[in-house]
Amino acid sequence: MARLKPGDRAPAFALPDQRGDVISLADHRGRKVLVYFYPKADTAGCTAQACSVRDASGDLAGAGVEVLGISPDPPTRQAAFDTKYSLGFPLLSDADHRVAEAYGVWAEKSIYGRTYFGILRSAFLVDERGRLEDVRYRISPKDTVPFVLSSVTG
Repeated sequence: MARLKPGDRAPAFALPDQRGDVISLADHRGRKVLVYFYPKADTAGCTAQACSVRDASGDLAGAGVEVLGISPDPPTRQAAFDTKYSLGFPLLSDADHRVAEAYGVWAEKSIYGRTYFGILRSAFLVDERGRLEDVRYRISPKDTVPFVLSSVTG
């Protein structure tokens, strides 16, 4: 699957969030958006990543960046994750992984000799015009916030 790069148009999407509302990338036109993909709600790495984004919400808002988290989890699991950690930003359900495929983050993975398909933890900064300003595949949970803040502050 081809990887996206800065300057590419961000693939459009409309997905249900943890409340069941449909959120689209187009809803955020005119603003910068961090779109980050995570493998599974309420697991160690995903919790660390989401909580770091939550904790940096003031810095992100100050930099003019809105946040959308995306995983294959159903909205009910996303809602429980949001409630448990008071995340406060949209967590979108990409159950059929169509959006993950469009962003090049649905990929073959391997653990203990077992091969399967899943999300490659990745982050994309979308600019006000819907183009990718910066891209980071295989980002670590602790690097998500520094990545986006350094991207917007230069």
